[in-house]
Amino acid sequence: MSLNGIKIGFAVSGSFCTFKRAFEQAEILVNAGASLTPILSFNAANIDTRFGTAKENTEKIESICGARAIKTLEQAEPIGPKKMFDIFLICPCTSTTMGKLANAIYDTPVTLGAKSHLRSRKNVLIAASTNDALSAGAKNIGALLNTKYYFFVPLAQDDAVNKPASLSCDFSKVPEAVRAALDNVQLQPILL
Repeated sequence: MSLNGIKIGFAVSGSFCTFKRAFEQAEILVNAGASLTPILSFNAANIDTRFGTAKENTEKIESICGARAIKTLEQAEPIGPKKMFDIFLICPCTSTTMGKLANAIYDTPVTLGAKSHLRSRKNVLIAASTNDALSAGAKNIGALLNTKYYFFVPLAQDDAVNKPASLSCDFSKVPEAVRAALDNVQLQPILL
């Protein structure tokens, strides 16, 4: 699939255990011809975890994208007015980030970037990864599913026995979901 000339805001929120899979999709998008700019939530930009230090993760995504990361509110605000992207992809997207978007709270570079992007009536694609999607986070997913310009990468339970409320997107479907969302189509089935 060709994404030649498509400009993607590749936003990363703090689902640290899925960074490897998310970054693999960033590489696939770049190899398909897309131009990516990373946008990092405060947590993604500043927290060291067993999945890598903040510095390592920032350097990795910047290397893949070939661009410096947007890491402040001041850097995120002009995204919409400057029409920087064709689509804004949040990959991975935590329950916290979805809750903020569903309730119009724009206090991180990712949420403010999404809000700014939406000003141009352009689509936001959510690659969700959260342990509470089928409990407290469900209402926010429902709200975003019913809000214009929001699309989801198809989801599935990632460990129904040990984490019955957890959902994660099928990261392998990110490129296909990007193409669909660019055409204003929700990739189906949404639940795998």
